[in-house]
Amino acid sequence: MLSNIVNYFTNAGAETYLILLVLILLEAVLSADNAIALAAIAKSIKDPQRQRQALDIGLIGAYILRIALILAATWVIKYWQFELLGAMYLLWLVINYFFFSDEDNADENRSLSLKSLWQVIPTIAITDLAFSLDSVTSAIAITEDTWLIIAGGTIGIIVLRFLTSLFIKWLQEYTYLEDAGFITVGFVGLRLLLKVWLPDYFIPEWLTVAVVAIFFTWGFSKREAVESESQE
Repeated sequence: MLSNIVNYFTNAGAETYLILLVLILLEAVLSADNAIALAAIAKSIKDPQRQRQALDIGLIGAYILRIALILAATWVIKYWQFELLGAMYLLWLVINYFFFSDEDNADENRSLSLKSLWQVIPTIAITDLAFSLDSVTSAIAITEDTWLIIAGGTIGIIVLRFLTSLFIKWLQEYTYLEDAGFITVGFVGLRLLLKVWLPDYFIPEWLTVAVVAIFFTWGFSKREAVESESQE
């Protein structure tokens, strides 16, 4: 498949690269709330090395699921049940975080109640798949060229890995960031739900970006005093 992608872009014109740039920007914008959800899931594992291992394996699984979704996209979009399942999963994730979080230790912030590596890995892959239902639909609206969408998704998963690593660090530093991230996850879930029930009133991309920007601004509004703690 990689050789096919290389051959495709070797013979591509300027318009193809412009569309690819748009797809990459779209992936980057829509990956912010995805990345924070994956960071919160990975953060359930306290050991940093096992966190990285869970992210790497989980995102490999996520990439395989993304490619499968892209290849089957023209079939998947015919069935609203897939988007309903994605919406319900994201909303379940938010409810689990806000109402059934792990708060055994009073010194710790709210977190998802996931403990083992093999709980975290499939959760990462499935969560990315639920988000991909939205991003792949947006990509198809821009182009129906499968190889182009695959290339955008490939770069998108690399960007997502980088963003998730950053968010794992930032979640320790900013008080409201994790809550803000899960509120936006809930918004994406409601957006998918609205698309299923009232497709004529589907929330546009620009409004989604605006809502994510507002909540992330709040999320970064208060920083923990980590420096003073590290000196004690």
